[in-house]
Amino acid sequence: MQTYKTLTAEQAVEVVKNGDHIHLSSVASTPQVLVDALCQRGRKGELKDVYIHHLHTEGQAPYATKEFEGIFQHNAFFVGANVRKGVQEGYADYIPIFLSETQRLYRDKYLPCDVVMLQVSPMDNHGFVSMGTSVDATLAAIENAKIVIAFINPNMPFSYGDSLIPAEKIDIFVEGEQELYPAHFSQPTEQEELIGKHCAELIEDGACLQMGIGAIPNAVLAQLNSHKDLGIHTEMFADGVLPLVEKGVINGKNKKLDKGKMVSTFLMGSKKVYDFIDRNPMVAMMDVGYTNDPFIIAQQPKMTAINSAIQIDITGQVCADSIGTKFYSGTGGQIDFIYGASRAEKGKAIIAMPSITNKGISKIAPVLDLGAGVVTTRNHIHWFVTEYGAVNLYGKSLQQRAKLIISVAHPDHRASLERAAFERFGPHFQYIK
Repeated sequence: MQTYKTLTAEQAVEVVKNGDHIHLSSVASTPQVLVDALCQRGRKGELKDVYIHHLHTEGQAPYATKEFEGIFQHNAFFVGANVRKGVQEGYADYIPIFLSETQRLYRDKYLPCDVVMLQVSPMDNHGFVSMGTSVDATLAAIENAKIVIAFINPNMPFSYGDSLIPAEKIDIFVEGEQELYPAHFSQPTEQEELIGKHCAELIEDGACLQMGIGAIPNAVLAQLNSHKDLGIHTEMFADGVLPLVEKGVINGKNKKLDKGKMVSTFLMGSKKVYDFIDRNPMVAMMDVGYTNDPFIIAQQPKMTAINSAIQIDITGQVCADSIGTKFYSGTGGQIDFIYGASRAEKGKAIIAMPSITNKGISKIAPVLDLGAGVVTTRNHIHWFVTEYGAVNLYGKSLQQRAKLIISVAHPDHRASLERAAFERFGPHFQYIK
């Protein structure tokens, strides 16, 4: 086994200079020890104009607050809960981009990368460490960085695929231990269970699945116990897939690419899912440029992508990144998979969401709120699902799709949506079938 010299976190971040661009690894693998040490330098007045880039991260993100104005400039590729307030107030910022293309920002030199800070597993007998739960755009950042700092954490699983890095690619090691950030799951509501049921009815035996994390994906997965030969090609998965793997429902037999393997670019779940991927040859953690490439996705037979949204209008425009002008999340991989699945042989692209908010406001609107971002265009949308059913909008006219979308709106809001459609399209709307 190769040996390596370690520094403290405080010593490691001394390499950061004014004006540097830093990439942080994402989600459960955010190197909080290094983030904390970097922020301490900022508080001492030792840094200014340092750019911080990342996908969604977990844990504290003080660099995105007013405290560090002029010290850190946060330009992330996704707006997570820990930076949302900063982005909405203007102390932090967001780069709109498809998840599949985040790696191009580094590989094609749209962004410089001076320092990468990531979290890795302990080294194996062959001199490799693993990025474990997150590869995403971090591999591209490592390939283009001047300095790579790795926090070695014994809790990080040793995953296979693009996550393996030769130790000589890392300039500075910091040893320590922190628990990986877990995802906390709530039981699906009756509304979410109905959405899950409608989505599950669209999933065929032999389908290859992409879905995210949360109540609706878990509700869908809970309905798939009687399915056969499902596969996984996704940007992320969580605990909901594990019972289906144990029962043999998910086995990847029907996949054209990566047959028999579950492919993902990052993960977040409980310790159970982190233990599941540890030295598991069934799981391939891959570069986001591979997992989210629509033309790779399209090669999987019966590719079925299920994504959610904040709002949809009656013509099928889907807002998934903002509430009006306030950014709430980001483009993410939604259009990567919507487009990829729609091009696949017998593929299905699905947008699934509750018909109303927790306050009873309709998420289906005559027009999107002022400033709302269109992530999935009316040209890309195919299936739309709420707790009231599933409708296929592909190939339908504006008036036909308005009829279909309103048919799965909450009953309390259908009359007002019908009136809005009548005013928009004219009296002929009442005769549309």
